[in-house]
Amino acid sequence: MTLYTSTVVTPRRPARVWAKIGENTAYAIGLPIVLLVIWGVWASISPAIFFPSPLAIVQAFVDTWVGPAFVNDVLPSLGRLALGIVLSIVIGIAAGTLIGLVRWLRELLEPLLEFFRAVPPPVLIPIVAVLLGANDAMKVVVIVAGAVWPILLNTIEGVRATDSVMTETARSFALRPAERLRYLTLPAASPRIMAGVRQSLSIALILMVISEMFYSSSGLGYQIVFFQRNYLIAQMWSGILLLGLIGILLATVFGVVERRVLRWYHGIKEVERA
Repeated sequence: MTLYTSTVVTPRRPARVWAKIGENTAYAIGLPIVLLVIWGVWASISPAIFFPSPLAIVQAFVDTWVGPAFVNDVLPSLGRLALGIVLSIVIGIAAGTLIGLVRWLRELLEPLLEFFRAVPPPVLIPIVAVLLGANDAMKVVVIVAGAVWPILLNTIEGVRATDSVMTETARSFALRPAERLRYLTLPAASPRIMAGVRQSLSIALILMVISEMFYSSSGLGYQIVFFQRNYLIAQMWSGILLLGLIGILLATVFGVVERRVLRWYHGIKEVERA
């Protein structure tokens, strides 16, 4: 049994729950509607062709991405994005746990980690392209090179911050190192790990687009640049709209996973607020 167990929380009153849901829905829908209205009015009175109306962007979205382009460009981009995120999570948690547990290793690698964390991942694209070639592997490596750092560093700090009393309690129960890692260290570090994953999702999405702007002839990033260079403005904005929808999808999936992984943590917070 994990040392961090789920906490039973007294349900809120139904009226309070529905009021909160209504408030959140109003905030989530109201501001986008206001912004769309402002955009539509601006597009109708502005002579600039660089800001088409929302209806023109939606029409371009349907014409551009609902069809072969979705299979040829969007799906491969999403595949590389998903692979980059998974590799970043695995590498970040595994390496961060090891570095956080071994003090001398942490002190040895700290200057090196600070150096590579400060290097912007896009500047590595020419080097990675020379080493791996202009292929999918290069794009995935670029994503991992930037997205792994928030997970790695948050995992290190989370492992280091494990409660010493809980650690001694686990040792007094004669738990093996693997059991302490599974039932104590990783659950204790999981809030910080999930915070790092949240940051990595946006970084991975950005690097997915940037990696496809170089040495590429397909992908979502390539298509957006192609539209911009050929003055297909509505299509360019439709690509940006698609990126925003992908970001919303990532945030939604992450929210579901986070509530599942950290249900014990949110339970404790609910008790503290009660």
